[in-house]
Amino acid sequence: MGDGSVTSRLIISDFVISFMWVWSGALIKLFVNHVLGLAHQPSGEAINYALSVIVMFFFAFLGKITKGGGYNPLTIFSSAISGDFSQFLLTVGARIPAQVIGSIYGVRLIIETFPEVGRGPRLNVDIHRGALTEGVLTFIIVIISLGLARKIPGSFFRKTWISSISKLALHILGSDLTGGCMNPASVMGWAYARGDHITKEHILVYWLAPIEATLLAVWTFKLLVRPKKEEKKEKSEGKSD
Repeated sequence: MGDGSVTSRLIISDFVISFMWVWSGALIKLFVNHVLGLAHQPSGEAINYALSVIVMFFFAFLGKITKGGGYNPLTIFSSAISGDFSQFLLTVGARIPAQVIGSIYGVRLIIETFPEVGRGPRLNVDIHRGALTEGVLTFIIVIISLGLARKIPGSFFRKTWISSISKLALHILGSDLTGGCMNPASVMGWAYARGDHITKEHILVYWLAPIEATLLAVWTFKLLVRPKKEEKKEKSEGKSD
């Protein structure tokens, strides 16, 4: 009963937070470009980035109060790889689909409400460069996230600040090439609205490359960083000596 309620809460949280995430990006764009009239201006870019960091803090807080709810399949997938098999099945079979569906419905409502918002991120380079770009960006952010969770597990503000600035910097680096998304669910929402969600480009660049990069990042981190239990064991042995 308890496990079932936790599972249901996570799935619903993933759906709602993913829905809200795609709306947050669209509302920031509308506010800066149409309300303030600062499209393609340095001041507009600065306001956009500042609001993006604030929004990432807000969603990190939502993840904390929902005890794990999220909007990015790669984040929960990296945790599921390190967890038990039941957690992996829940993530792949229920939580990621909930995030994708939440993003799809969020984008659909955005386009119906604000048609001027655009059609989301697009691939502006060839498929191989696009896959490499999303893969490298994902690898870096997953390594950073794993490192933050290990080194400063109790500091919400510091961890969120470093994570937000890192995500923003990587997004800027990849924005002209692939959109710098590092989030298959939100890209899927926009691609579904355009009708190109089952194309080879979308699947390879925005799904396979980030997933493979996430696997590689988790395995690399495990290879280079010793588990905490081993460190504690060595420290206790050193003290006893």
